[in-house]
Amino acid sequence: MTSRFSTLQNRDARPQRAAEPMPVAHHPVVIPTNRKALTAKPEAAPAKNANKVLDARVRIHRLLLEEINLVALERLPKDEMRRQVFDFVSEKTKQERMAINTVELDALVDDIVDEMVGLGPLEPLLKDPDINDILINGHQNCFVEKKGKLQPVHIPFKDEAHLLRIVNKIVAAVGRRVDESQPMVDARMLDGSRFNAAIRPVAVDGPLVSIRKFSKNKLGLHKLVEFGAITQNMAEVLAAAVHARKTTIISGGTGTGKTTMLNALSAFIPEDERLITIEDAAELQLQQPHVARMETRPANIEGNGELKQRDLVKNALRMRPDRVILGECRGEEAFDMLQAMNTGHEGSMATIHANTPRDAISRLEQMLGMTGMPMTVQSIRSQIASALDLIVQLTRLSDGKRKVTSVAEVTGMEGDVIQMQEIFRFVRTGMDADGKILGHYEATGIRPRFLEDLRAMGIEFPGRYFEPGRPQE
Repeated sequence: MTSRFSTLQNRDARPQRAAEPMPVAHHPVVIPTNRKALTAKPEAAPAKNANKVLDARVRIHRLLLEEINLVALERLPKDEMRRQVFDFVSEKTKQERMAINTVELDALVDDIVDEMVGLGPLEPLLKDPDINDILINGHQNCFVEKKGKLQPVHIPFKDEAHLLRIVNKIVAAVGRRVDESQPMVDARMLDGSRFNAAIRPVAVDGPLVSIRKFSKNKLGLHKLVEFGAITQNMAEVLAAAVHARKTTIISGGTGTGKTTMLNALSAFIPEDERLITIEDAAELQLQQPHVARMETRPANIEGNGELKQRDLVKNALRMRPDRVILGECRGEEAFDMLQAMNTGHEGSMATIHANTPRDAISRLEQMLGMTGMPMTVQSIRSQIASALDLIVQLTRLSDGKRKVTSVAEVTGMEGDVIQMQEIFRFVRTGMDADGKILGHYEATGIRPRFLEDLRAMGIEFPGRYFEPGRPQE
């Protein structure tokens, strides 16, 4: 058996180059599987020290506003600004006889600089690479997510007005607004992080803020194998299917890693294809040289100018795409997306919120019904069955781990029912004393129909990849 699919590890972080045929290899590629434990946890400062530093910061900041030309100060390079702020703060702490040590003084200076040019108390969390989400439920109730687990954290907001100032600073920087007449906002921060906020009167107990941080270190498919989110065999089959233009839906709940998986699989799209991405907040980090990115736009204060995903999908089809990548399919744009998949744009990809592959199909049916088009149930299901090839199901387990729990192939229609067959699945076997989910991946024994198309391209997989009940490598 020969396999042309032998570049899994390297294509995740490949340099920009012209497209070239996939090289022939006689053995499955070896992907490193050593896992590194990430053990860092957020630690709240002791309440006494936190309050002392917070009170000092407020007093020093007030003096800074009164005595320093902030406009001139903010024009300085950040290092020079920090030096001048440090000199000012050192002098004032001596005059005020504030009992703070050198570490607290440095932290105070950093806080004041962050307040002036950054996002105040949020800056340390945004800089922490281990934090994925920042969730704020009023200025005194804050959480972060690390390794799939929510943990409380102390963020030293002085009061609700302080938090509201930070929210307004974020939305103003990206040309959005939030106030009593428009109390909810969804935006992409300057660093690419996804930001959502709701304020009074919608938020009863004070501003609600959710930040999904933008990851600068894109996880490739080999890294997902290393972390145990998928096996090497499954990764090779999926990557080859994407390369061979098999239309793929990534399904999963909130925070299961759908965008990460979409990024990882998209690395195997040939570089000579034109890709168009459509998202609410641009998060995808495609590495191909020919990528056109589009992002939705909310209505302005007069209620005009809104650009929905459906508008962008329609426009994308006039831009000569080879594939359309839809960041999240959740409404009437599903109709236009399926039309594209059925009319020469095979290999397109999208994510969808659903708990199982069958639920993903049901969600698509509901979305097609939202268009108001006069279509029968059989017509809707026929479009879905002819457009889709693969559904990759992601799940966040109770121990915080994110895993591919099922890979299913859509095989067609039988009567009024869309037929699917599961190819791989994750089998849970129990839980250890630490609450870690135990289990293994196995093949169902069904060989996917698209293997014939792969074989025509010179890509073959050993039969052991699909042996029933065999734990996957």
